[in-house]
Amino acid sequence: MSDSLFDPSKISHPAQARSWITRLVFGLAVATLFLMALGSATRVMNAGLSCPDWPLCYGEFVPRSQMNLEVFLEWFHRLIATMIGFGTIALVAVSWWFRRDLPKWTPWATLLALFLVVFQGVLGGLTVTELLRFDIVTAHLGTGLLFFSTLLTIGTLLIPYQGTGTVGKLRLVGIAATGFVYFQSILGGLVSSQWALHQCFGQSQLCTIMNSHIAGIVPPILSVLTLVILAWRTPALHPLLRRLINVAGLLLVLQITLGVATFRLRLQVEPLTVAHQVTGAALLGTLLVFTVLALRDSAEGQVVKVEA
Repeated sequence: MSDSLFDPSKISHPAQARSWITRLVFGLAVATLFLMALGSATRVMNAGLSCPDWPLCYGEFVPRSQMNLEVFLEWFHRLIATMIGFGTIALVAVSWWFRRDLPKWTPWATLLALFLVVFQGVLGGLTVTELLRFDIVTAHLGTGLLFFSTLLTIGTLLIPYQGTGTVGKLRLVGIAATGFVYFQSILGGLVSSQWALHQCFGQSQLCTIMNSHIAGIVPPILSVLTLVILAWRTPALHPLLRRLINVAGLLLVLQITLGVATFRLRLQVEPLTVAHQVTGAALLGTLLVFTVLALRDSAEGQVVKVEA
């Protein structure tokens, strides 16, 4: 019985392996979003160096005698990151084992995800050994978002989807919006890693970095709003695409609200800061899934036209 779980020749339906891989990919993506929330909470609580060594914490796997809120946040962040790393290794192994039942690109895409998570782990260690150097912290965030995006892309390409061929220019606007939101997220990471908002308010330093992040909200807002309006005006749009664009619109409104509140309160309310960063990642993920599906929709529509 147990052998049938891992022997492709004994699977009753090839779609079963695809379904397992898809669930694992999206599960890792959700875990990664949670990990980014933990990382944000660790930063705003000044807990990034609560464990002075790496990969252990005070030389132990579980530092019981030193455990407090700050140490717990850093230790738990590392624990979840390790679990995601092992989960990604499992994803690669299962994808190669069932490669006959999956698109040919799938095992290679999972290898890319594994490379990113390993590189992310190296950057995580450097953030500690290099005492939270801002460029390493920003690269850590950027790589985490790339890993998150890679997982979502793999999962979105694997889910069953029958396009309607009505997306038109939505795929191009979706690519632009996704890129702008990713770039703005990196700017936000640069602001947070240098505590630019605090320094600008307190000592009038690093205001250029903070103002760049504030000015940088214009392209993402305009592109996402354009995408939402075009999607609403597109007839016969696939229901899944319509739901995704509605979610993206709501996340944009929430993100703007959280950003204004965070700025007005000068980062004094930690949960608002964490929610702001997590909502940005969720918006990026939603736009990415929409765009990948729109590209699939467009490609399938072209195939139908050629066959007709």
